[in-house]
Amino acid sequence: MNHKLLPKYLLIALSKLYGLGVTFRNRLFDWKILKQNEFDIPIVVIGNLAVGGTGKTPHTEYIITELRYQYNLAVISRGYKRETKGFVLATNHSTPKDIGDEPYQIYNKFFGEIPVAVCEDRCHGIREVRRLNPDINLILLDDAFQHRYVKPTVAILLTEFSRPLFYDHLLPYGRLREPIEGLNRADIVVVTKCPEQIKPMESRIFINNLKTFPYQHISFSRYTYGQLVPLFPEKSYNIPFLDWLDCNDVILAVSGIGNPRPFVKYLKSFQFTLKITTFPDHHNFTRKDIDIILKRFNSLDAQSKYIVTTEKDAVRLMNNPYFPCELMPYIYYLPIAVEFEETPKELPFIDAIKKCIEKANNNN
Repeated sequence: MNHKLLPKYLLIALSKLYGLGVTFRNRLFDWKILKQNEFDIPIVVIGNLAVGGTGKTPHTEYIITELRYQYNLAVISRGYKRETKGFVLATNHSTPKDIGDEPYQIYNKFFGEIPVAVCEDRCHGIREVRRLNPDINLILLDDAFQHRYVKPTVAILLTEFSRPLFYDHLLPYGRLREPIEGLNRADIVVVTKCPEQIKPMESRIFINNLKTFPYQHISFSRYTYGQLVPLFPEKSYNIPFLDWLDCNDVILAVSGIGNPRPFVKYLKSFQFTLKITTFPDHHNFTRKDIDIILKRFNSLDAQSKYIVTTEKDAVRLMNNPYFPCELMPYIYYLPIAVEFEETPKELPFIDAIKKCIEKANNNN
């Protein structure tokens, strides 16, 4: 259904009905009619209240990087848009079709050293991962803030700086999966995709609008980008540096992610000519899509021309059977990482996670 074609009053009415259903479901958990499962190891849940890209995967990777040598951790995801069902543990033979693009990206980014699994039933997934690897002593649940059948040790909620949840509305009128009161379940709130220099007044306004409780920790993060990486290293012979290109060079930006604006904004900060081709989030590129990309690339008249895609899109394109050999030397992806706006007065993000885990251990 194309929500843009519906009148505003109908969208608002549907949002209210949707909100009643979601609120009733949450009350069933609050009243303990629906049971939350507790586990004897820390469970860190990462999620959001809004649909679309708030940066869950890069923040999951950040946590893995910071905690992987202190815990035997594993990652469990639903595996959105995969073509399999039930519990699947990632292996060196897995593809995005088996486990989904984001779990595939995480598994390969850490060279298969971190157990990554997908399962619609997160409780079953946790039990299976631990059965297969009894040494696991911390689990990250990606995109599971609404999966309330698991009681988290640490609940991390993400909201975008440019699309804050307090200015949003419930589906289908807005982008919220549940009422903003769901924020109260979070132990840590991360404001993601912040500008490089966030003003103190901006952060104060954001904190005031969130209306968090004293026990909730708030962090601010931003994206950083690395140098281009070839999708097909054996085919690439000239890796370009973005700041070396000029107006005579052209980059075709290709993305199929929830919010490509930070990616596009970063590319626009350079001198080269930028052309943009976008697809829906988690898009599975068809033969027709690849033909569109090929045709658009061939139509570019430039001294040097390249295709640049996102890290998430890269895993789908490099495994795409329709991707033509003639484009392989020219396509690269832009690595993404997260850094936090840390101040001496505030507890760093990772320390806030550790503090929540320590508090839970002391209460048990």
